[in-house]
Amino acid sequence: MKTIWDNLKEVLINASDSFGLAWWVEIGTQKPNCTYYFGPFLNSSEANAAITGYVEDLEIEGAQGIVVNVKRCKPDTLTITEDLGEWIDRKVKPAFSGQM
Repeated sequence: MKTIWDNLKEVLINASDSFGLAWWVEIGTQKPNCTYYFGPFLNSSEANAAITGYVEDLEIEGAQGIVVNVKRCKPDTLTITEDLGEWIDRKVKPAFSGQM
């Protein structure tokens, strides 16, 4: 259940984001060559607190060469990719694997 503070915080984050003043976690990876944006956050402390979970998820997915930056920005795209050719989990079978 959302509290009054949760609702107010959401309004503040949305207002900050609309002016490009919200904080975002920018994570770049070398393999695959991607840039990911996670956020928005009201302040840099909250963004920094969330980094560990994002990095762990990317490491589990096999990302390499991870670089993290927390900054104020307003990303147009949340995932920017240069190459996803090798980013396919070959162990995963399509939902309709019998049709292949």
